[in-house]
Amino acid sequence: MVFQCQRDSWARQFATKVVSCQAAELRPEGGGEPVRGFQVVLEDTILFPEGGGQPDDRGLIGDVPVLRVTRRGPEAIHFVQTELEPGAAVLLSLDWERRFDHMQQHSGQHLITAIADLMFGFKTTSWELGRQRSVIELDTPCVTAEQIEALERSVNEKIRERVPVTVRELAADDPEVETVRSRGLPDDHTGPVRVINIEGIDSNMCCGTHVSNLSDLQVIKLLGTEKGKKNKTNLVFLAGNRVLKSIEQSHNTEKALTSLLKNGPGEHVEAVKRLQSSVKLLQKNNLNLLRDIAVLIARDFKSKPVQSQLFVLHRKEGDSEFMNIIANEIGTEETLLFLTVGDEKEAGLFLLAGPVEAVENLGPRVAELLGGKGAGKRGRFQGKVTKMSRRGEVEALLQEFVSHQRAET
Repeated sequence: MVFQCQRDSWARQFATKVVSCQAAELRPEGGGEPVRGFQVVLEDTILFPEGGGQPDDRGLIGDVPVLRVTRRGPEAIHFVQTELEPGAAVLLSLDWERRFDHMQQHSGQHLITAIADLMFGFKTTSWELGRQRSVIELDTPCVTAEQIEALERSVNEKIRERVPVTVRELAADDPEVETVRSRGLPDDHTGPVRVINIEGIDSNMCCGTHVSNLSDLQVIKLLGTEKGKKNKTNLVFLAGNRVLKSIEQSHNTEKALTSLLKNGPGEHVEAVKRLQSSVKLLQKNNLNLLRDIAVLIARDFKSKPVQSQLFVLHRKEGDSEFMNIIANEIGTEETLLFLTVGDEKEAGLFLLAGPVEAVENLGPRVAELLGGKGAGKRGRFQGKVTKMSRRGEVEALLQEFVSHQRAET
């Protein structure tokens, strides 16, 4: 079946009737609990059901939001959360911004696909219309920078030439169907075959919504390529308003960097490189200072006339190396060490070091108390934790252990 959205991609409102309404559930795209609602079938629709690589439309049935539109055989299924009366006359309203974006990306894909094939023989094997960018999978292991530049120049020339885009409907048994570029029809396809024709450039079987002239695309920007599956290449692109939004975002970023870096756009990269070098040097100096502090802490403990059998230390700044240096300097044959770094109440790292048997015994219990996991061997047990606020409980546990050991000796 061909829907009204396919006969007239520019229609923003449409009067129709409810054919059926059945209780159903919708699984959110991002996961989570199913949403309860109703599957509504209308006599006809201007809301496109997902298909051909194009996402579905959004809109309203009366004042009821449509959350999803899918195709089931010849029917378009509209998912809503309000029950509608079969036979009721309703007015459909389309989310035009979303639809026009999809039209620009989809027609843009047809144009890029056709020109890439004509210029270089690159066949399109699939494509994806994403929320931020779109991707065309080309059946070639590599596309050079020069080819991308030539392809982008050519598709934008066609846009400036204002080439018409038309839609034809052919009978499924029409011999002309065999001459049209296609990746095949769905198994449950019924009714006429839609052919999208870009005059003098391409004829392609497609169920999606399209612009009526290449000038409606405004502009196409090829962002580059990524490695695809099975020796293929993914070509990333933006079309129409997405290009304008991308330029606006880049301009805002440029203005912010100019303000932060106190120089012009042409100097941003060099300024960031200098900052990175400075940060690396500071990080190196900081690590060296932490190592020196670790050694001093250990030496201070060892210099005391009477050394405790339990040494406890927490420091906000530090890492695993910092804790292990302290443990190495103090020695763990007789002293039990409980060291932590990170946030005082939430996430951080811990190290329990000391006599092998004691650490094997206490390590898992310490990790459990601190809400984390750890592992260890040869008298060391360390890991990541989420409840540093319970360090006091761990210290009490260790103090009790040390006291019990002292009593036994």
